[in-house]
Amino acid sequence: MAIRPDALPTDPSALTEMVLALDAENEKLRVAMQTLKEMIFGKRSERLAVLVDKQLALELGDLETDATLPVQANDDAPAAKPPGKVRKKARRNIGALPKHLPRCEQRLEPEATACPCCRGQLHKIGEDVSEVLDIIPAILRVLRTIRPKYGCRSCTDGVVQAKVLPRLIESGMASTALVSHVAVSKFAWYLPLYRQVQILAGQGVHLDRATLAGWVKRAAWWLRSLYELQLRTIQASPRVFCDETPMPVLDPGRHRPRICQFWAHAMDDRPWGGPSPPAVAYVFADGRGTEEIAGQLKGFSGILQVDGYAAYKALARGHGGAIQLAFCLAHARRKFVEVYKTMQSPFAREVIERLQAVYAIEAEIRGSSAEQRLAVRRTRSAPLMAALKARLTETVDQLFSQSKLAEAINYALNHRDGLTLFLSDGRVEVDSNTVERSMRPIAMGRRNSLFSGSEDGAESWAILASIVNTAKLHDLDPQAYLADVLERIVSGRTKSHQLHELLAWSWKAARQRIAQAAA
Repeated sequence: MAIRPDALPTDPSALTEMVLALDAENEKLRVAMQTLKEMIFGKRSERLAVLVDKQLALELGDLETDATLPVQANDDAPAAKPPGKVRKKARRNIGALPKHLPRCEQRLEPEATACPCCRGQLHKIGEDVSEVLDIIPAILRVLRTIRPKYGCRSCTDGVVQAKVLPRLIESGMASTALVSHVAVSKFAWYLPLYRQVQILAGQGVHLDRATLAGWVKRAAWWLRSLYELQLRTIQASPRVFCDETPMPVLDPGRHRPRICQFWAHAMDDRPWGGPSPPAVAYVFADGRGTEEIAGQLKGFSGILQVDGYAAYKALARGHGGAIQLAFCLAHARRKFVEVYKTMQSPFAREVIERLQAVYAIEAEIRGSSAEQRLAVRRTRSAPLMAALKARLTETVDQLFSQSKLAEAINYALNHRDGLTLFLSDGRVEVDSNTVERSMRPIAMGRRNSLFSGSEDGAESWAILASIVNTAKLHDLDPQAYLADVLERIVSGRTKSHQLHELLAWSWKAARQRIAQAAA
């Protein structure tokens, strides 16, 4: 609403206060508008090109490209290569294709093998061999199971026949391999069920989407015990990453989906060679309050690596020090990136460059032991973080309290203990990108599917996404892994007390031992 001239205060101090308040509100609106523009039209990376003067002067927008992929999920890799660090060679199949793939030979003989001069028979003196990568598209087939009956000619009671094999879907028309293919296509490669129905129709098999949804639900039912074991294993780790993301769920009684949540629990000790393998487990919940995460982490004690969401802080306060929070440096950095993109603040740029130096050190020590990482951090990173704190404390008092830059600085200062926990424990990561990377499959599936059809569907989504995405973290073929796991559970070859053998890392280790024994 416009301000009327007669409503303006006559007191100069009151008028000054009104102008400052309006200016702060205008700045918030400008930042919000610029943020929306960046979200809709801007680049997704927070890397800010390389933050050097030459690139800042060019401002080529979407024409700027970067051929190297960042190590971190939030593009927190150092902008410039650390001195003396050798760039890893790209993994390409140059000169030879993988040896484990089967070879199918195609022999091309000349039209004539007679000598054009004397007409004598030519003999082979050599050959040229070239290889290309070929593919056989997915083939639908009918698997017929025949159980012969054998009887005795001398008596009437001597009839024998093999028992019926247990099936994933009793009296159903789908094999375990087909159900696994549908589940992996949706939860590992983000192909919605309605698109899979269209693909199957193109091969002459007409199914309803509800049929595929029933298959997925049945597969999740069989895998629930394995999923719960995987979740308990993650939560038993002394260091757990946690994050949450919205999940719309269709509600027949409303005209719009109901917004629920997927919580992700993850572990990964690979950066320092620790004992915990990479794994993620998603938990479906109605909300994102403290009661939800408290119920999921009941009995947990250790280090929880998270963002600055208030529910995690309330959880830690309610456990009397049993849970220690390690906050995400990438989230703190992101706030300064937003300020720099919208306001071109020199101080925000300075903070980003200081944090880039910390990330450059982290890139150097990645893969070292926890003791080595801690020693380097105390020697090199701790002074950088102390200098950054002093710079932030010095600057925040000079800013208007409601400005976006002041908000970014206050966030970093208020969360300093959790943001610097990595300086006192070599096992702790500087950010929570481990779990944020695991949130990408959920976001991709949500974008393609728009919503979950029901709460039961969301539960199935959480179970199957946990299983197949953990398999992907171990570089397994999720189709082969899921089909084998389902076959073993359904057939009873793997009992309930042996489910730990089917966890992705145990399953992979068993296959490696078999391969080594056969070599």
